[in-house]
Amino acid sequence: MDGRYAPSPSGDLHLGNLRTALVAWLMARSTGSRFVLRVEDLDRGRSRERYVDTQLSDLAALGLDWDGDVVRQSARGALYDAALDTLRTAGLLYECFCTRAEIREAASAPHGPGAEGTYPGTCRTLSTAERAAHLAAGRRPALRVRTGGATSTVEDRFAGRISATVDDFVVRRGDAAHAYNLAVVVDDADQRVEEIVRGADLLATTPRQSWLAHQLDLRPPTSYVHVPLVVGADGTRLAKRHGAVTLADLAAAGHGSRAVLGMLAVSLGLAEPGEQPTTDQLHERFGPDDLARLEGEWKITAVQRR
Repeated sequence: MDGRYAPSPSGDLHLGNLRTALVAWLMARSTGSRFVLRVEDLDRGRSRERYVDTQLSDLAALGLDWDGDVVRQSARGALYDAALDTLRTAGLLYECFCTRAEIREAASAPHGPGAEGTYPGTCRTLSTAERAAHLAAGRRPALRVRTGGATSTVEDRFAGRISATVDDFVVRRGDAAHAYNLAVVVDDADQRVEEIVRGADLLATTPRQSWLAHQLDLRPPTSYVHVPLVVGADGTRLAKRHGAVTLADLAAAGHGSRAVLGMLAVSLGLAEPGEQPTTDQLHERFGPDDLARLEGEWKITAVQRR
């Protein structure tokens, strides 16, 4: 099934990101399918062009190739606007003036919606006068999609069958930037992605994305693989504080890209410690059933920087 990898250029890729990219590549190539790349650079405040270059270079250094041109979300605004028009025509959009603090406060109230971050519906039925008052106060509205408390179900290779109630979520932010949950749905459909491989931290967003795809009359991916995260020796999510965790850091510590690929392959059960296989060799060894070896987080003791 056609797969993809879609990093955000807000920093260098670390071992966890590279491991997910390798799994996504292996899953696609093992079935003779396409593998496409997308740069998710909608967040202009955090995205940096230099990271686009280093991320693509790091993937290539490991031996991961891709099909076609690299897609940039920042160049696809017209597609996202068209999707918003579809939702607007269906009567599914409304303006929301709530801040994150107000949503958290509402969720923690005695009779609030419960789960932290769940939208309580404050702006769902604003009157014309209330909306005008917010605008006069200088508040810039986000756009939320009206879900009606729908339930959405997806199947994940690790988590199994996941059903969740979809709350009204943001599809365009208050600064007019298109939201991730809209862009990723439009992009995956436009790039004909059939299987999504990404980190387990994104599993919770998947039911809402599947729901949105159906509202836009788009075909959602048919398979999801939310890969267990890589953590440091202290059990927390892998970060720079754990030592040399990027390809550049590891190279400075004397570990070339082949050695790093070997490290990742060992974590997947596809190589023996100290072995330095090529991606072609890993392709020959890998089958989708090998995903069972990925159960649980991969804890690493990162190489210290020199």
